[in-house]
Amino acid sequence: MTRAPAPPEGFAEFVAARSHALLRAAWLLTGDAGRAEDLLQTALARSWQHWNRIAEGGNPEGYVRRVLYNTYMSWWRRHWRGELPSAAPPDRAGAEDVAADSAGRDGLRRALARLTVRQRAVVVLRYVEDRTVAETAELLGCSAGTVKTLAFRALQTLRADATVRSLLTDEGVEHHDAS
Repeated sequence: MTRAPAPPEGFAEFVAARSHALLRAAWLLTGDAGRAEDLLQTALARSWQHWNRIAEGGNPEGYVRRVLYNTYMSWWRRHWRGELPSAAPPDRAGAEDVAADSAGRDGLRRALARLTVRQRAVVVLRYVEDRTVAETAELLGCSAGTVKTLAFRALQTLRADATVRSLLTDEGVEHHDAS
């Protein structure tokens, strides 16, 4: 019987400390808990193989996030998901209505799903994880101008969505500049 190799030094601690935040990013990208777990597991498995070199680089989370986003984008290039547009969500009730909160989250998830893969990655990095344009460009391996263009187009699409508009108006959220 063969034994699995011991994890590289510091890997288990990194996973324990950062997996919740990484899983949240994966869920926002995929919109599905099961696929998010698969995505994170794949990114961690790819990172585990090179952990000593990654840890020596001084920014292991940045590296793992880049693996996560690149894996997500390659999955979507390979597979058509066949998502279909949905009917209009029900009217939004009071703030303490759990069903309305759930419908709002579902509407937001559906709106994000209508974005292109790269637009969605930019939205998650820029507006959920509060990354700078430069950090986002580095993580996605593109130029700052591309990040700005993708963010602008994504925000246009999201603002055109009735569910997103109602969430922004109901919660008094102001619009966020794409730059």
